[in-house]
Amino acid sequence: MLDFPKWKTWSMWLTVLVCALLALPNALPPSMLASIPDGLPKSQLSLGLDLRGGSHLMLEALPTDVEKAKLESLEDTVRSELRAAEGGGIAFADLSLSGGRLSVTISDAARVDQAIAILNKATAPLGVGAAREVDISRGSLPGQVVLVPTDAGISAAVDSAMAQAVEVIRKRIDELGTREPTIVRQGKTRIVVQVPGLQDPEALKKLLGKTAKLEFKLVDTAADPEEVQQGRAPPGSQILPAQEGGQVVVKRRAIITGDQLVDSQVSTDQNGAPAVSFRFDSTGGRRFAQATTENVGKPFAIILDGTVISAPNINEPILGGNGIIMGNYTVQSANELAILLRSGKLPVELKVVEERTVGPDLGADSIRAGAIASAVAVLAVSLLMVLCYGRFGVFAVAALAINVVMILGIMSAAGFTLTLPGIAGMVLTIGAAVDANVLINERIREEQRKGRGVITSVETGFKEATRTIWDANSLNIIVAIIMFLFGSGPIKGFAVVLSIGIATSVFTAVTIVRWMAARWLSSARPATLSI
Repeated sequence: MLDFPKWKTWSMWLTVLVCALLALPNALPPSMLASIPDGLPKSQLSLGLDLRGGSHLMLEALPTDVEKAKLESLEDTVRSELRAAEGGGIAFADLSLSGGRLSVTISDAARVDQAIAILNKATAPLGVGAAREVDISRGSLPGQVVLVPTDAGISAAVDSAMAQAVEVIRKRIDELGTREPTIVRQGKTRIVVQVPGLQDPEALKKLLGKTAKLEFKLVDTAADPEEVQQGRAPPGSQILPAQEGGQVVVKRRAIITGDQLVDSQVSTDQNGAPAVSFRFDSTGGRRFAQATTENVGKPFAIILDGTVISAPNINEPILGGNGIIMGNYTVQSANELAILLRSGKLPVELKVVEERTVGPDLGADSIRAGAIASAVAVLAVSLLMVLCYGRFGVFAVAALAINVVMILGIMSAAGFTLTLPGIAGMVLTIGAAVDANVLINERIREEQRKGRGVITSVETGFKEATRTIWDANSLNIIVAIIMFLFGSGPIKGFAVVLSIGIATSVFTAVTIVRWMAARWLSSARPATLSI
């Protein structure tokens, strides 16, 4: 008991010192924080929406939209696979979407079975034993092949689309320079977005509500204006609204999409007005150059989310993979468009089903109440421990202070966000942190009642109580992990603080208090022990 190796002493206090340095930035004002040299800890504890204030949105995707996107993806697959088939490709016509299914008519009836085999192979599931995502069969018309997404296919498409949507949303919010947003899926088709410090939910909705699907399509100049007025487009074309009013008839197939876009920035046009410049990757640049070379003198449409935002003429081939989007933009709207294009398109349209704004005053009140609750808890626990256990109670109080510092340091370094439930978890940790000391001290009392000496009583008390401490806190950690894995945002915050608090309280009680007791016993050598 009295033999506490130097390596253990140094490693113990080094751990405490590191945690204290990590927690120190939380006590510094922003002016001092900015002057800390790079390489030294200067991360502060992030405050959640309920403490700092900000915007909360719940976004939802419609499964029907995902199904539509799945069919559009299938359309591209069918077109490319049939054209690449052996024997010079398989000729087809009437490739159309309707009623939740995709149909295509094979021109040569003798090659229908070959077409079905090719499409079955192209849409086969990747995983071993995975269910088919597309049912392919003959249609009711001669040469017709029908593709219908299965329930498993729709479910997989929804899961993939929502996972991709989370990443796109994260990129868009990161472009705003916002610190520590919370973006999590809730259920199958919902995403919860919390942005601390952002008090303008309208700007956030505007940024997240746009799909940002960018397409470049040729304008169909041969369309009959009278047919267009009646809402009928020529085969292979579609009618789209124009941003500045009216309608534009464009070819249904895009010559290039925003998927090949690698960068977009705010710039100015030849008149000095705000515009958005963009740059394609090497593949996109070649396709754009080829398309503009083959269609010099023809107009092409720049389409964003199904609306034509510009329809200039191709006066000359556009080489180099660079271009510019001009229109009636302000600097702010041009910047918003550049952010949308840089972050990529959402795979599915998201609608806001819940929104709320938390003011900073409410968060300040919560912090104040949490600080008061923590202070009362510390004082009450400290007073009780000193009255009940005397000097060993003082050891427990000192370990409790170290415990709080270690929690703050670990949370700051790991980038965890402190929420109101997290404060509740910290207050609970303060009360529970001395549980281990109570077990140890009561075990020491029990050994003294058996007539054992001071050193033997303390050593046996720590040794025997440590087993119970490890067992009890292991169960608490398991419960906290379960809450973190299956709980929502507030429950996760509570679980994180509770887990860290359990780990640090065991460390301080079993190691630091034991070191304090060993140092005191070795120096004072008391004949009796008042505990």
